[in-house]
Amino acid sequence: MYDRFNRNINYLRISVTDRCNLRCTYCMPEEGIQLLQHSDILTFDEIRDFTAMAVEGGVTKVRITGGEPLVRKGISTLVSMLAGIKGIADLSMTTNGVLLARYADDLRYAGLHRVNISLDTVDPDRYREITRGGNINEVFDGIRAAKTAGLLPVKINCVIKASQEEDEARAVKQFCHDWQLEIRYIRQMDLVSGHFSTVVGGTGGDCSRCNRLRLTANGKLKPCLFNSIGYDIRELGYEKALETAIAQKPECGSKNESGTFYNIGG
Repeated sequence: MYDRFNRNINYLRISVTDRCNLRCTYCMPEEGIQLLQHSDILTFDEIRDFTAMAVEGGVTKVRITGGEPLVRKGISTLVSMLAGIKGIADLSMTTNGVLLARYADDLRYAGLHRVNISLDTVDPDRYREITRGGNINEVFDGIRAAKTAGLLPVKINCVIKASQEEDEARAVKQFCHDWQLEIRYIRQMDLVSGHFSTVVGGTGGDCSRCNRLRLTANGKLKPCLFNSIGYDIRELGYEKALETAIAQKPECGSKNESGTFYNIGG
């Protein structure tokens, strides 16, 4: 599937929940959020059926996101349903890792290929501050479990303010070297101001190469993270929503004044 700028759209990111078990300072307000009603959230069957249609059209890479995807009840069942779709070459998940030790084996058995784990510091106190109460040892346990289960390569997503040479970023890099993990640096973004940059060690943020669509937990198909447009797959139908999102995918990101990171899988 090619958009009007001749980019091959073959990557679908699926937010399966707006809920999270952490309250990271750059992602969620301290007082929490207004959660979606359960009836608004896509069912597993809807996610599977839309994904199957997108794969028929040319999607080969699928990533499960949130919120925190591991808080979605029955997540391993959804992974199994997606893994059963012929044509997905890369089925992955982005997680904060807190619950990963509990689910790693089940996820691998269900057909998940690999995980990206968010980790911005290796200092327990600083981690607790950034996440407003998180226990970094649970993340370490999750990383170990992912490696043991074979969810490889395990990649670490490290959010930086300006440079990968920041003290905390350098410490995370050393940690990844010691644990034989891959690292990606993601500069802290702002949807409303349109502040974003390319991911160091990844392809995100490079508009000229952008190959992705995002499906929100409540069924809005978004062609760009830094744009407010989205197409409801329930209202338009799966095929029409997909065709429209690709046709309207902008050449470059601008601003998103309606979305937030916790509910669009940023």
